[in-house]
Amino acid sequence: MLAALSALAACGGGETARTTGATTGPAAQPASPPKNVPYKLGRPYVVNGVRYVPRDDRSYDLTGMASWYGKTFHGRTTASGRKFNMHEMTAAHTTLPTGTQVKVTNLANGRSAIVVITDRGPFVKGRIIDLSWAAADYLGFVNNGTARVRVTYHRPAHG
Repeated sequence: MLAALSALAACGGGETARTTGATTGPAAQPASPPKNVPYKLGRPYVVNGVRYVPRDDRSYDLTGMASWYGKTFHGRTTASGRKFNMHEMTAAHTTLPTGTQVKVTNLANGRSAIVVITDRGPFVKGRIIDLSWAAADYLGFVNNGTARVRVTYHRPAHG
């Protein structure tokens, strides 16, 4: 697990559209978040000297920076045990349980999407969520790499 967390620590800068095969402009309609992502809270852990304590926070509502990850991690196993698919509406979060759905709103354009937490991260100072390429594309910030977003708890794991 530590190796996986270390690999994710490098995550979060946003890849260029050139490396992902992205099209220009955001997707017209988001894909649905995947179903049956197992609920997994996990134990406290440390990455880059920072201690994270996972918790099921149904009042979660935070504004901050989002980044995205795609092709580099496509097909790798996530903290939930599922393979990461950059074309699904998923995200990595440092403390929310896997399987949790959150609503992410890009504050620059008002576009919102529901994503499911499948992984841990981002481990870059100042970032609150790391979205899949599909989610970042729909929210309109693939080319920028990051965006100021609002993340709110939507619903618990259903799988």
